[in-house]
Amino acid sequence: MKYRWAGMGDVNAFFGLMLDNVVNLVLLSGILIGAFKFPAEIVFTRMFPGTALGVLFGDLVYTWLAFRLAKKTGKDVTAMPLGLDSPSTIGMAFTVLGPAFVAAQKAGADAAGVCNAACDYEAGMHAWKVGMAVMVIMGIIKFGTSFIGGYIQRLIPAAGLLGTLGGIGIALIGCLQFGELFHEPIVGFAAMGVLWYSLISKIKLPFGVPEVGASALVGTVLYYGLMAGGFAHTPIELKDVTLHLGLPLPSLGFLEGMPEALGTYLPLAVPFALLTVIGGINVTESARLGGDDYDTREILLTEAAATLLAGICGGVSQSTPYIGQPAYKAMGGRAAYTLATGLFVGLGGILGYIPLMAAILPKSALIPILLFVGVDIVSQSFHAVPKKHAMAVAFAFFPNIAQLVLIIIKQTNFMLVFSATDPKLALEASKASPEVVSMAAVFLMLANGFILTGMLWGGALAFLADRKAWHAAGTLFVAATLTLFGIIHSADPFGGIYLPWKITSTLPVEWAIGYVVIAVMILVLSMTKEFKAPPEEEPAH
Repeated sequence: MKYRWAGMGDVNAFFGLMLDNVVNLVLLSGILIGAFKFPAEIVFTRMFPGTALGVLFGDLVYTWLAFRLAKKTGKDVTAMPLGLDSPSTIGMAFTVLGPAFVAAQKAGADAAGVCNAACDYEAGMHAWKVGMAVMVIMGIIKFGTSFIGGYIQRLIPAAGLLGTLGGIGIALIGCLQFGELFHEPIVGFAAMGVLWYSLISKIKLPFGVPEVGASALVGTVLYYGLMAGGFAHTPIELKDVTLHLGLPLPSLGFLEGMPEALGTYLPLAVPFALLTVIGGINVTESARLGGDDYDTREILLTEAAATLLAGICGGVSQSTPYIGQPAYKAMGGRAAYTLATGLFVGLGGILGYIPLMAAILPKSALIPILLFVGVDIVSQSFHAVPKKHAMAVAFAFFPNIAQLVLIIIKQTNFMLVFSATDPKLALEASKASPEVVSMAAVFLMLANGFILTGMLWGGALAFLADRKAWHAAGTLFVAATLTLFGIIHSADPFGGIYLPWKITSTLPVEWAIGYVVIAVMILVLSMTKEFKAPPEEEPAH
């Protein structure tokens, strides 16, 4: 049978997959340039080309795998969709690139604490190299775990993995974006309304118009109409918009950023990588159930290679197979949509039209798309686990919410980051009350290493719900050990890891003791007859 690799269904699938990637790039630039005042030239000419190259490579390989599977099975196969991972794109911006830039600014400032344009540029280049290094670390981790992905999936309860993803969805992809969304309330509500109507109700738009494309188009047209009438709150200066050309050339710059990446951001890199590996396994399984039986290892190795290639060539956002393969199959997508997406995104990052889109597309028109990605992740977090693990999923959200609070704290009064190691300095420099300084210390430590913390909390509670006392206690002992070294709950102002006796604060030891107390308590109580009794049946709802 001749493979029908292209059809009208690929048009809808292309718009959905392409816009998902563009939205991630728009928000990456918006966070870095808008929130952190990152030099735009570095974002557009160094970060974007390498990041887009990873998408190009991954989607081309997935397209080829679809042709090969179609030849083998004789079916009209739908290619696996690959794109930028939303949780880690936003996570990299807020927890790696932004903080590394701010720290480099402070280190390069003059005696008066001022960082001039040259200082900003050097700080931006430093942060970019740190971001490259984190990408290379994630690529190496993903490559290694591609061979043992199934074992990792069995080792870590789904509640820990999905709870962490759900926390990112509700805190960083969701709540954090509302400030930007409602800068233009009319635009934001209208764009979100299109998705409310179509995606919540599952009712198709007239003439088969793609929902995601319609939402972005309605919001963009409204925005420019308001701007023309002088009613836009954040007008775009079109005269300043230009093409930013950039070649994703291989670079050893990541070696310069590697010491800081390993010393400060490793607790983020490891779980970010593991989450996409587990996600890739789940996506491949969902495709298999839908009739397209891809080799899991090939899917994982492709995303690992795409991430590693992007990092070496300047990229700062990892790629991952998207969860929506069955949805793209239902649209009638085959292989043309991944080919078109890879070419559009990859060439766009090089030729500069994606940075151009990032500059001219209003964020209020695009953020609703990302909100629905976040909400979908949260929804899956609860639906894909046993009912008795629901509370474990919910508790895994809290460290992510603490990260949201920490981001706001840093942008409001940066000196509060010293609240755990030097509360006196934080009190005097921030002019805040002792209660606020104490609370800031808690949120700082709960936020540092938040992804790994969420996985550990969710996993421990899922084990406890299954009455696996030794598994739950073992997970908590691991958490206690990691706490001592700052891998989670770091008291360091910038989230770095350390030797326990070299940190001035006693809080890491106290937090570690807290974990040990819970673990011992669980083991003691597991010897009681109440623990060993059959669980009560939950009432039907």
